[in-house]
Amino acid sequence: MTTTLPTAKPEDVGLSAPALARLARALEERVAAGHIPGAVALVARHGKVAFHQAFGRLDPAADTPMPPDAIFRIYSMTKPIVSVAAMMLWEEGRFLLSDPIAKYLPAFAAPRIAVISGDTMGWTDADRPITVQDLMRHTSGLTYEFRGDTPLHRAYAEARVARLRQTNAEHAETLAKLPLLHQPGTQWEYSRSTDVLGRLVEVWSGQTLGAFLAERIVGPLGMADAAFSVSDAHHNRIAEPFAHDPESGMEVAPLNIRRPAVFESGGGGMVATAMDYARFMQMLLNGGIFGGTRLLGRKTIELMASDHLGDIPDESGMLPPGHGFGLGFAVRLKAGLAPFPGSVGNYYWGGAAGTTFWIDPAERLTAALMIQAPGQREFYRVMFRDLVYAAVTD
Repeated sequence: MTTTLPTAKPEDVGLSAPALARLARALEERVAAGHIPGAVALVARHGKVAFHQAFGRLDPAADTPMPPDAIFRIYSMTKPIVSVAAMMLWEEGRFLLSDPIAKYLPAFAAPRIAVISGDTMGWTDADRPITVQDLMRHTSGLTYEFRGDTPLHRAYAEARVARLRQTNAEHAETLAKLPLLHQPGTQWEYSRSTDVLGRLVEVWSGQTLGAFLAERIVGPLGMADAAFSVSDAHHNRIAEPFAHDPESGMEVAPLNIRRPAVFESGGGGMVATAMDYARFMQMLLNGGIFGGTRLLGRKTIELMASDHLGDIPDESGMLPPGHGFGLGFAVRLKAGLAPFPGSVGNYYWGGAAGTTFWIDPAERLTAALMIQAPGQREFYRVMFRDLVYAAVTD
């Protein structure tokens, strides 16, 4: 299958060429000023790519120009792909969203809730089990070790939940031994939930996560470079960050993607090109079909891109005002409130190194920005969105 999408002049799909040129200048200026080594930006409307441009250098330690097919660590942009994988198996009747995950992962049969007082931690029993829906909408009670400095977050670090030399099964078993930060279903907490979901995909399918994704999503969509590692033949296309973030001065230690992955992190382990992700986005925008291949039903996509939080609070502040969370994506619920443009019904997410994407069904618009600049990800996510929407003319 070809790895390109149809192209169009911006004006032919209701976009302004001068406005997209402003977007290009803004990224060029940021590269020239030394804020980022380089970037690849892609904007498509009505199924046609109207803007696909590379900026700066592939690696700040070399002079190789950034190619449009550069391979980026997409980190948490893995989550939507794994969520789609799970829902493909849901469409086969392998599970119900309301199922307790302990039905498939017995180690989670008796979850405990952390009771934290200062530097001490006890626990109490959970009021109810963790469900599959909880994993997909991040209300499981799990967390990330870097999301705080409580005794529980330190326990995550001490248990080495992030170690790379472990299987997905071992990772889930480690998490199951730790208390939860919240009662299931009571708080939105960004977490390792999708890593556990990736393990469930393995249990439901009988395949490794990487094998399932390759066979059922990556291959059918022609996402040529989307994987959990990069083969030797393509190391010369890997985009690299600065060794130290120019804004914070902090050392940047990117995921080693040059060797086969043991831990196939469903929450953050994949790599991809901008065009790879464009194909995935177009499948979602099309209601589950792309190039004659149907991955999901239209109503399944609708379910995934709907708010599943309701009155469940987000005390982390990670979700922007006017947004909820669906099954794998943040979802825009209000036209205003958030300090950036968009449409009600937008759904999106990003990755720790600064990659970002969104899908706007109302405008038939998809966009992705690929960078490797962890310390500046919030700025670029918003700037990119601002300037892309400024290019919409009709």
